[in-house]
Amino acid sequence: MNSAMAEWERRGRRVATPAGNVFVIDEPGRGSGRDPILVLHGFPTCSYDWAPVLESLASHGRVVLFDFPGYGLSDKPDRAYSLFDQADVVEALAAELGLTSVVLVTHDMGDSVGGELLARDLDAKLEFSVSGRVLTNGSIYLGLAQLTDGQKILEALPDESLPEDSGIDAAGMVTALRATLAPGATGVDAELETLAEMVVLGGGNRLLPRLIRYLSERREHETRWTGAIESHPSPLAIVWGELDPIAVVAMAERLHAARPDARLTRLDGLGHYPMLEDPARFGAAISDAFEFLANS
Repeated sequence: MNSAMAEWERRGRRVATPAGNVFVIDEPGRGSGRDPILVLHGFPTCSYDWAPVLESLASHGRVVLFDFPGYGLSDKPDRAYSLFDQADVVEALAAELGLTSVVLVTHDMGDSVGGELLARDLDAKLEFSVSGRVLTNGSIYLGLAQLTDGQKILEALPDESLPEDSGIDAAGMVTALRATLAPGATGVDAELETLAEMVVLGGGNRLLPRLIRYLSERREHETRWTGAIESHPSPLAIVWGELDPIAVVAMAERLHAARPDARLTRLDGLGHYPMLEDPARFGAAISDAFEFLANS
């Protein structure tokens, strides 16, 4: 475990859920009078995606970040994975941490888990309320996604873990993650290496063919999840790295067309992980988004 990963682990704790032990960081924050910020990360990384902007988030209030089961520092059981189950984990954590109303901040796969939570809320079946949303780069319209060759290979594999001593190693993960950034992105090597180690930790790299099943679910339930993202009445801010090679900026524009009352912030020169590529600019965009939500 490298020093950055060890420090991140020291900041959090593990919370028991029906899906296993989940690593959680619960920052009290410095803002007041606002709902807690609940952050949902994406595939194949974890809450550490948000480490460079955690202080910026915390300036607006309490922040809860966690690793979904199968990811990061959470348990990684060898079983089938479903976004419905991951949404159940969010509800279990919200109950455990006393979250009754949240601002939902989502990225990548987290956008889809957020879609399921919003759909449950529209069905009057969610145990907490969502007072606002910030949605960042993720394949909310899968038909527009430009999946990588690696993603296509993983999705084509059987839904089972890879054999021992196989799977993408940490160096391979760094290469794969770098390919999702804007061309020429610099200053991210340390973060990518830590994220790659967190993927590989505990055999998580062997679980990638199981975890990527979320794409198949995304196709099957797009009407439910994207429909909820578009129609949920809470105010919405969209913050998007416009050079994302996978979740292309046309997705953000299509969502904005469906929700013209939302605020769309396009971050030129940034890719799929804008919070890593330019933390200062992304943090400023998120701050503007929170102000927009507060005034909507």
